[in-house]
Amino acid sequence: MTEIVEATRRARETVERLKEEAHSILIGQEEVFELLCVALLSQGHVLLEGVPGTAKTLMAKLLSRLLALEFRRIQFTPDLMPSDIVGTSVFDVESSRFFLKRGPIFTQVLLADEINRAPAKTQSALLEAMEERQVTIEGERQPLGFPFFVVATQNPVEYEGTYPLPEAQLDRFLFKLRVTYPGQAAECTLLEHYGQGFDPRDLDSLDLPGVLDADGLRELQTAAAAVTVDASILTYITGIVEATRSSPDLLLGASPRASVALFLSSRVLAILRGRDYVIPDDVKALAPPVLRHRLMLKAEAEIEGVTADTVVERTLARVEVPR
Repeated sequence: MTEIVEATRRARETVERLKEEAHSILIGQEEVFELLCVALLSQGHVLLEGVPGTAKTLMAKLLSRLLALEFRRIQFTPDLMPSDIVGTSVFDVESSRFFLKRGPIFTQVLLADEINRAPAKTQSALLEAMEERQVTIEGERQPLGFPFFVVATQNPVEYEGTYPLPEAQLDRFLFKLRVTYPGQAAECTLLEHYGQGFDPRDLDSLDLPGVLDADGLRELQTAAAAVTVDASILTYITGIVEATRSSPDLLLGASPRASVALFLSSRVLAILRGRDYVIPDDVKALAPPVLRHRLMLKAEAEIEGVTADTVVERTLARVEVPR
């Protein structure tokens, strides 16, 4: 038991250091960055939704730098092909052989920028990678390295030239995080940073420390796996997910993958809150980012102004909380 408590303490201290280093650069988006860390430790992926200029790209780049991980960015466009993501076999004239030219998906942190600008065929190139940590190229399976963390972005207000993400794609994201405008005080601080010479395009000049490497990340994930989850919490998690399936506002409720996502991420959040056990408040805090992209609203509910977050709030209100 002492070993679990110690591992939990080390994990919490490491994440706090990550947040401390990030907060000196990332102004006004501290909560979103913390949830990015939760998703990474839960071995999940994140969809960031926000208008341009709210530091979505900076968050992904900053996290990869602080973790000393390989980072690649794919700018999704309507003419992007699946082979542009996963790679393809190329014929070498000198050796008269084909060799695999790996695509940018072979990395540790992948930023899929404006993911909804590519058609479904291209978006589907990520499905296997996000679920199984591998890709299939010309019939051969190619494993991806550790970790493999996808951060995708999309603009919530632009519809021209975009393609809705299929439900199967959305379900593979652990969280959908809304990146909103910072408050006025935070924006004033941001301007002061720019006045002092801050340039988000040149993170190399900031001499950011590598807080954690891949081996350290494995240790943190192992610590999260040791967090206690009581049977009553399991019933609470499944009760919330099951309740979405009978909501009168929904055509489609959350899948069992949502229950798994709530379970895994709640263990990590418990560590960040200084505990080696999960409480109902951990589940409540993570229900909106876990569920909002997995719910399909009825047309009449949308007309009445009901949102996915509204449904989650109503669901939490009617599911009995364990004591």
